[in-house]
Parts: sequence; structure tokens; C-alpha cells
Amino acid sequence: MTDPLAAEARRLRVDEQLSVAEIRARLGIGRDRVYALLRGVPPPEWTRRPRARDDTRAEALRLRAAGRSVNQIAAQLGVAKSTAYQWVRHLPLDPDDATAERRREHSKAMTEARWSAYREARDAAQVAEHARAAGVVGGLGERDLLMLGAAIYWCEGAKSKPWRRAVTIQFVNTDPGLLALFLRFLEVCGVDRTVPTYRVSIHESADAEAAVRWWVGRLRLPAERFRRTVLKRHNPTTVRRNTGDTYHGCLVITVPRSRELYWRIEGMIAELFRIADEVQGKDAAP
Repeated sequence: MTDPLAAEARRLRVDEQLSVAEIRARLGIGRDRVYALLRGVPPPEWTRRPRARDDTRAEALRLRAAGRSVNQIAAQLGVAKSTAYQWVRHLPLDPDDATAERRREHSKAMTEARWSAYREARDAAQVAEHARAAGVVGGLGERDLLMLGAAIYWCEGAKSKPWRRAVTIQFVNTDPGLLALFLRFLEVCGVDRTVPTYRVSIHESADAEAAVRWWVGRLRLPAERFRRTVLKRHNPTTVRRNTGDTYHGCLVITVPRSRELYWRIEGMIAELFRIADEVQGKDAAP
């Protein structure tokens, strides 16, 4: 049995050549319902008019061919930059590599001209702040080194866990400054640099022997105390930046028979935490 509403909608479409909006108004039904009733019925030819933006898009393509950037096209046509990009992204801005290189150099020069004064002021402010901060430090006494060393070990060193009791001092880092501080801490605790063992951990694509020599010279360590280097598997598709001549891997410092020293560090950290909690409690009191 034929649906009278569907038959009427199709008649209006075919005989009277009405649009969907006009059929909706005539029959008093929703747009989705009209589309469902007209499924399979081609639209009248007069409704196949170009979209309002077709002319604008064609103009965008013409401007791109003339060498205009996406920003320029968007501004001239009054459209969003994302819209302009979608229209012209398949068209290269520059016809050849030389033109592209000139454009990049020009952009770099413009950026430098705009930001150079700001960068100079920023760098000068950084140098001044570094100088003020250095003045606060002054010298490092034995007590300073003890607390500082305990703190950096608790941040970066191997710690005993309830599920894994381990009380051997082992400190791993890539920063020679931090490692130098930790070595000074060990010396204050009575551990000479000839006591720990040292091991370099580095990617297999790097020069492992050169890295060992670098650490020996940088931290004045006994070469005979270095153990076999650990080589990490190299991933050719890596995006890591720690490559090249400035990459020396990680240095692992292990102190043998260091259970009591580990307990000392635990005790200092526990006291520092207690003091911090005590001060916080006083500040929070009414």
C-alpha cells in the first residue's frame, strides 16, 4: 500500500519541482522526514546551484597561484586561516627550492629583528639573577654538604622499598655538576673516590670508550674503578636529543658495604621531613 504522504512529497518534487524547504513548508513535516520520503528521487536541476563559497574558493586558488600566503589569502577574502589553508594546502607557495629558501631566510631575518632586543634583555636579566643567586650560596660547609647530598640522593638515588630491601648506595645521573656534589658528599661522609665503583651506561651508537675517558677526566675519578660499560640498544627512529659529541651517557656510582651510610641518609631525610611538617603545622595554627 502506497503511503499518501510519500506520494505527495514525490509529486511535489517531480511535478512542481519544489525544494526540500518548500516541501517541508507545504506538508508541515521535518527535514529528515522529507529526505526519507524523497530517497531515490533526484533533485530538480534548479536546486543544483553552486555553493555560496565556490567563487571565494576559486579566488583563493588564484591568489595562491599568484604567490600569496595563507594569512594574506584569509585576510583578503575575509575567511578563517584554517579555511584558507584547507582550500590551498595542495598548492605549494614557492615554485622552486631557491624561492622557498629565500622566503625562509627572510622570515628568519624578520623574526630576529623583532625579538633580538627582547632576547638581549632577557639574557642580561638571567645573568644578573644568576649573580645574585650565587651570592646567596657563598661557601659550602660540611653540614651544608651533608644535607644537600642526602637530599639529592633521596631524589636521584636507589632507595629501599618495603617489597625490596636494598641498602646499597647507588647514584645514577647524567649531570656532571650533580655527580660532583654527590662525590663531595661521600667524601664528607668518609668515602674516598677510590672506594666506589663506577659504570657508564650509554647508547650503543655512541663512543663508549670516549665517554669513560670523559667521566674520568671531568670528575677526577680513578679509571681502574670503572666497571664494564652498559650499552643501551639504539633505536634508529629515536627522537631523543642527547646525541653527538656532548653526549656522555649516565654515570652509575655504587658504594660497596654502604648499609650504615644509607641509614644515615635515611635519618637525615626523616629529620628534614619532620622539621618541614613541624614548620607547616606552626604556620597553619590560628
